[in-house]
This record gives sequence, structure tokens and C-alpha cells, in this order.
Amino acid sequence: MNISEASIARSERGWFLAMVGVAGVMFAAMLYATLALHMGPPSNIETIDPNTLHLKGEFVEGNLGTRVDASGQVTARLVTTQFAFQPQCVVVPQDTPVTFRLTSPDVIHGLLVMGTNVNTMVVPGYISQVRTRFAQAGEMLMPCHEFCGLGHSQMIARVRVVPKSEFKPDNSGRVACDPRQ
Repeated sequence: MNISEASIARSERGWFLAMVGVAGVMFAAMLYATLALHMGPPSNIETIDPNTLHLKGEFVEGNLGTRVDASGQVTARLVTTQFAFQPQCVVVPQDTPVTFRLTSPDVIHGLLVMGTNVNTMVVPGYISQVRTRFAQAGEMLMPCHEFCGLGHSQMIARVRVVPKSEFKPDNSGRVACDPRQ
């Protein structure tokens, strides 16, 4: 079988054009997702000193849990530490935008709210943030999904989603789980 140089060049040119076409379609899909669907990689990196996060600033013990600020924004702040979430339970209103802000003083942890799209890693020295809206009321488990040591299997918290009519912040804007439940 005698293959000419011209036929090889045509074949290579055809494959080259096919690959340029595939790359173009992929680039167009990424551009569409970025511009039309507003999807992109996280770009806001917030750092925190893991050695002092509990002493000052946003993650002091008195500021953990769910809080509603003056503008009505609902924020749930948690510290993930071996082998517990602080606090163990957060209350959020149904069908309302909620921001979860998390950090860790020790090792990498993961946050997963079962039955939802809330899923993130929590890395020491950084603040992880997830925005979501819970469509249905109820209580959901929130386990750590990154192996963090021998007590990892016991690291579970709860998210209690309540109807807006039952979501009642106190005078400081805080809402906590009832410890008797």
C-alpha cells in the first residue's frame, strides 16, 4: 500500500480542524456558562489566623450560629473542629437566601447538608462561604465529609429549616436551636 504525502497531509489537516472545532465548542460552552449563567470559579479568598479565630473577630463564640443583620441577610457561622461543629445546630428560615460561613482551627473538614446542594471543604486558615436557599422546612443532617481523624464518624450537626413565620430572631438578631429538642 502506497500512501502519498499529500493524503497524509490532508488527513492531518482534517484531524487538526476537528480538534479545533471540539476546542471551540468547549470554549463556547465555558463562555456561555460564565456570562449567561453567571457560573465561575470562586474568586473571593478570605484568610483567617486559625490560632486566634476564637479570640477575636467574626468567629468568636458569641457570634456563632444564625444571625440576621440590619439589612435582613441571614448568616450562619460555624467553626469545624475535631470532632464537632460549633454550634451543633443552626436554625434558618425556609425559602430565604442563607449564607453559611465556616472556618477550622485544626485540620481540613467538609460540610455537607444532606438532601441539598450545600457541599464545601473547610480548610484551616481560610473562610469557606456557601450561599443557598432551602425550599422545604424540616431538619437535615450536616455531617463532615472529609476524614479528619478517629472521631470523624461522630462529627455531625443539624440544620433546622423553619417556615418564615416561625423564624423569630431575638433583639440582637440571633436565632438558636431549642436545646430541649
